[in-house]
Amino acid sequence: MTTVASRSSSRIKRHERIRLRLSGNASRPRLAIFRSLNHIYAQVIDDTSGKTLAAASSLDPALRTATGTKTEDAKRVGALVAERAKAAGVDKVVFDRAGFQYHGRVRSLAEAAREAGLDF
Repeated sequence: MTTVASRSSSRIKRHERIRLRLSGNASRPRLAIFRSLNHIYAQVIDDTSGKTLAAASSLDPALRTATGTKTEDAKRVGALVAERAKAAGVDKVVFDRAGFQYHGRVRSLAEAAREAGLDF
């Protein structure tokens, strides 16, 4: 008898496989994203010290009042996290898509972060 894995458990498995090879350090921290049904979150994390250097989300007070599609929200979050990362002295990051497909909101966040000056 076969079992069907849920979408979330399949994504978590993909994320665990990705994290075996992907890690952030002080010179190149990890830009980790999470995409929920209504919001998107991004963090710049130094895995060696276990500290979050910069973070932004669509729930941020600066972005909360903005109107538009979820893809446009992701662009604003990408630009904001890049701005905060650059303020923290981070120019280069490793992109962690957390098992999500590089498509739609994930892609627009990544492209906006690149346009704002992050290198990955």
